[in-house]
Amino acid sequence: MFNKILIANRGEIALRVIRAAREMGIGSVAVHSTADSDAMHVRMADESVCIGPPSSQQSYLSIPSIVAACEITGAEAIHPGYGFLSENAGFVQILEDHGLTFIGPTAAHIRIMGDKITAKDTMKDLGVPCVPGSDGGVPTLEDAKRIGEEIGYPVIIKATAGGGGKGMKVAQTAADMERAFMTARAEGKSNFGNDEVYIEKYLTTPRHIEIQVFGDGKGRAVHLGERDCSLQRRHQKVFEEAPGPSITAEERARIGKVCADAMANINYIGAGTIEFLYENGEFYFIEMNTRLQVEHPVTEGIFGVDLVREQIRVAAGHDMSFTQEDLKINGHAIEVRINAEKLPTFSPCPGKITQYHAPGGLGVRMDSALYDGYSIPPYYDSLIGKLIVHGRDRPEALARLNRALGELIVDGVDTTIPLFHALLQEKDVLTGDYNIHWLEHWLETNLGNA
Repeated sequence: MFNKILIANRGEIALRVIRAAREMGIGSVAVHSTADSDAMHVRMADESVCIGPPSSQQSYLSIPSIVAACEITGAEAIHPGYGFLSENAGFVQILEDHGLTFIGPTAAHIRIMGDKITAKDTMKDLGVPCVPGSDGGVPTLEDAKRIGEEIGYPVIIKATAGGGGKGMKVAQTAADMERAFMTARAEGKSNFGNDEVYIEKYLTTPRHIEIQVFGDGKGRAVHLGERDCSLQRRHQKVFEEAPGPSITAEERARIGKVCADAMANINYIGAGTIEFLYENGEFYFIEMNTRLQVEHPVTEGIFGVDLVREQIRVAAGHDMSFTQEDLKINGHAIEVRINAEKLPTFSPCPGKITQYHAPGGLGVRMDSALYDGYSIPPYYDSLIGKLIVHGRDRPEALARLNRALGELIVDGVDTTIPLFHALLQEKDVLTGDYNIHWLEHWLETNLGNA
């Protein structure tokens, strides 16, 4: 086992990894920008190293600075958290060249799944169901129009290197194709340096269902059920739950086995999430995230496992501590993402926290790096906390979420807490009757903003 690991991230996910390491008796190293000198992850780690100025490019994305921090502190492995360098295959290769262990999948697997076309082709070959669409990239508008006619409108044009909702445009009819195609290419070029796009059938009322997988890199892999992440705004998840309210035990077992078998076949190591659109009882692969997800706590809640601990174990060469037969669902879990944003525009709202009180009680978990007097810097993502609840069933989990939201106090900045108070008054949310378009339609009607 490792003696010391470095966490190449910040905020609540850095705290999450530090806690797991401490329970395992492993020393932790926090890295931070000058803007994060007073951050909680810096205070809680055993050691800390400043790696640059506030800009992410000069700090959390600076590979030389992070490698140097490992050499200075003697850290043997790096946990990337999510975001930043977590899915950067080049970073993983550099760590290997320096004799450092990346707590995550191989560079090859990150590279395969990071390219949407290659990922789709790979999954097809592994027997994972995919959305009908183009075979690879679509070079010209004429090709796009031909494919649109072949698979039928509406279609969605996606940047090959896209993510986070960028480089994705819908063409409802043939008349929309030119605008959608050119815009998706332009966004791909400006955001990712790659203007290649591909086309898929656009499902009208799907749910977003993702399967948590875990492999040991030795040909063994399991699935840990699904999460429903359908409540989204501009392709960004805001409310996640497990198990999915629309998924049957038979469907879970079927798609879960397909995913676990696929990961075993490629000797995948560590945590990963295979994301699907789900409509009319069918699953359609859209992408794989080769890292820990923001919403991983809901899976931990219903299975009683520590995914970060397991990541560290398998990276150190140990076998998984559980088998598929060991994994039994217990109850229901829900997570809501608390952002420092001003409603109804959802504009970032950095500033000083004048009062912070985390909710507690049975079945309540608050993952946050906030504290009284902390100043949220304006340079990074606006996520400031994740409220996770667990209950014996979905109604109990919803009731617990409602109670916990009432206890949560974040003063000094605007947050998205009022959004969740409002959503818990909606019948569709309470019954689980929603799809990936529901929230944006609701926001247009209730907040005048989508």
